[in-house]
Amino acid sequence: MIKTILLVGLGGAIGSILRYVSVWITAKYFQGTFPLATLLINILGSLLIGLFIGLFAKYYPENQPLKFLLIVGFCGGFTTFSSFASENYSLFQNDQQLLAYAYIVASVLLTITAVGIGNYLTKFI
Repeated sequence: MIKTILLVGLGGAIGSILRYVSVWITAKYFQGTFPLATLLINILGSLLIGLFIGLFAKYYPENQPLKFLLIVGFCGGFTTFSSFASENYSLFQNDQQLLAYAYIVASVLLTITAVGIGNYLTKFI
């Protein structure tokens, strides 16, 4: 149990740091009211989760520590539902309902699609 907690913590720390850097870089080059950084991070994280799920099923079905490190820890720390919720709340508060709904629909459709694409790609690896 302690080993699992440490693996999830390590993966989460690395994912969170990478998310922070990704937000910083995105904000530096793309400014606007649309929360592009979170959308891109969540799509990339979902693609990675799909890849990891497919790779672990194919090559490492019994490797639970690696799953905890990469899926639960890293991808859990990298992707961010709380930021997604907060950004949508802010959009609604600022009377940008259309943008908020577009963000919600795009996030849900694109992240689920990214998981599927990531999992599909593992057939060729």
